[in-house]
Amino acid sequence: MESPETAERLRPFLAAPLPEAQLRHISTYTDILLRWNARVNLTAVRQPEQIITRHFGESIFTAQQLFGEPLTGRYTHPQEVSSRPKLSVPPGAESEVEGPGLSLTGHGIDRTDDHLIDLGSGAGFPGLPIKICHPELRVTLIESNHKKATFLREVVRSLSLTNVDVFCGRAESYGGDRAAIVTLRAVERFDQILPVAAGLVGAAGRLALLIGAAQAVRVPRLTPGFSWSQPRPIPLSDKRLLLVGKREPK
Repeated sequence: MESPETAERLRPFLAAPLPEAQLRHISTYTDILLRWNARVNLTAVRQPEQIITRHFGESIFTAQQLFGEPLTGRYTHPQEVSSRPKLSVPPGAESEVEGPGLSLTGHGIDRTDDHLIDLGSGAGFPGLPIKICHPELRVTLIESNHKKATFLREVVRSLSLTNVDVFCGRAESYGGDRAAIVTLRAVERFDQILPVAAGLVGAAGRLALLIGAAQAVRVPRLTPGFSWSQPRPIPLSDKRLLLVGKREPK
């Protein structure tokens, strides 16, 4: 897809327009996904317009809710990142959920050491679009399917994204660092995997869930030790929500 059409499809999800270079990354990513999806079952969504809204839209909405508006103006290519700036949260994104490395209160965000884990990454959503919006993040994509993990590495290589690791294996076997942010979206065995995701969250870290309303009611019971913000409806959906929880101090 061309950048202007991509921008128009994403508009309902954005607090601010994306820079042209980020739009080009999303268009390239979509083209790669369509080619691979013809031979590897990465997503049941087949139309590029729906891929933009259903996958990228949800992912970038999550990025803006967690971090505020993406960098605007001149886009900093991942290989050029030498410092990690603070960003302000746009009006209306305030929340009572705060903590080191992630603030939703409008005081600015220091992501010097932020690490995001995307569990059950599949075709890379929401982890890779969040990385495209915020290239200074360190991102780990956990995906147990070998073909999907190979696809993720191809996207990372094609977009020249740096500081992205793809862990091909079950989350229970992941032995890396705990994360400031863990994302989880559209996974099977939700009740079984949610406690595993919670275990990957570091001290005072966040767990961001892109889930259906029916799943949301079960979240507090499955995640003792977390406090949860009010669910945020996903644009263009009457059933899907973004739910963000904070690990409470022991």
